[in-house]
Amino acid sequence: MQVLVLNSGSSSIKYRLFGDGGDGGMTPGATGGVAAALEELAAGLIERIGESEGRLTHRITRGSTREEQVEERRVADHADGFDALIRVLEEAELISALAAIGHRVVHGGAEFVAPTVIDDRVIERIRAQIPLAPLHNPANLTGIEVATRLRPDVPQVAVFDTAFHATLPPHAYRYAVAEEVVTRHGVRRYGFHGTSHAYVSRRAAEHLGRDDLAMITLHLGNGASAAAIDAGRSVDTSMGLSPLEGLVMGTRSGDLDPAVVFHLVRQAGMSLDEVDELLNRRSGLVGMCGDNDLRVVQQRADHGDEAAATALEVYAYRLRKYVGAYTAALGRLDALVFTAGVGENDAAMRARVVDGLGVLGLTIDPERNTAADVHAAPDGVADLHPDGAAVAVLAVATDEEREIATESLQAVRAG
Repeated sequence: MQVLVLNSGSSSIKYRLFGDGGDGGMTPGATGGVAAALEELAAGLIERIGESEGRLTHRITRGSTREEQVEERRVADHADGFDALIRVLEEAELISALAAIGHRVVHGGAEFVAPTVIDDRVIERIRAQIPLAPLHNPANLTGIEVATRLRPDVPQVAVFDTAFHATLPPHAYRYAVAEEVVTRHGVRRYGFHGTSHAYVSRRAAEHLGRDDLAMITLHLGNGASAAAIDAGRSVDTSMGLSPLEGLVMGTRSGDLDPAVVFHLVRQAGMSLDEVDELLNRRSGLVGMCGDNDLRVVQQRADHGDEAAATALEVYAYRLRKYVGAYTAALGRLDALVFTAGVGENDAAMRARVVDGLGVLGLTIDPERNTAADVHAAPDGVADLHPDGAAVAVLAVATDEEREIATESLQAVRAG
């Protein structure tokens, strides 16, 4: 069986095709759950949909070799793009038994708390969440509608970024605002990056051979979030109603006084759309120093750039604050996990974060940290702590598409 994972943007379709190796896609995990036993068969990206010139990139995996195909042509719409990727996969004789198509959906609100097989009612309920994710859910819906129309014979599954955090207790997800605002407008903490936090927390638990871990996972990419996880369940997370809250990110501010919005509207004469643009696209690292690539910021800081050095310290300080707060929320800390682009690859930032947290029993081995290569590790996990450390510090390679594939197969089987 195969499962196709689609991540539809407003002008792009990212995809990966997995095969289950003949065992249904699941094998018992070391923690008593299930771990993906999926082989990547193909992956690709269809870009600039609807523009005058498009680009289709397909990577076909055959054993230990990979073949890349690039096609430059206009892609009229998402249906045209989906047709193109299916054609490539069929010509490569990779789709013989497509068991499911899994779709990434950013916001499921409070209604969708698990991967869900899609029908007309589900589509309408996803549409109802658009006010909570106006930049993402419409594009995700487009991918769902196109795939459903063109392949009605294949079960479609929605996997929600917010679902993993559905286990947050009320004291963690509730904002201290009027009850009417909560009930009528859905104002609460939802959390995001759920597929990544779910995947890496399970891999970390399997690596350490324990299913009772009190763990903090740090997903650090251009978007960034932290999660407090107790025995596999998310109990708090840094992103809130939207992905804007929490850590310092590439272009997003993260936490700030809500009165900043009122001040900018009243005193600076900015519109709400302009404030939205400022906080989501012109803040964070790029707002502080002009670059959102942490590698460039580090290079600039190394050459004496004060703005870059300040940006690094603000970024790391916010991370240390969240680790401290979530350790208190969990009551203890067994493991700290770094993942995503920065978390997996930036040894300097990992050291900057951990070196300030010795009071929590956290320590990092400089040689292991510098030499860590999660993509070369057999299980995608690198130990960063010294032998005998009280708290494990790990870097784990995330794989959100593999998690979506796994959850999609589970949902189809359960259905």
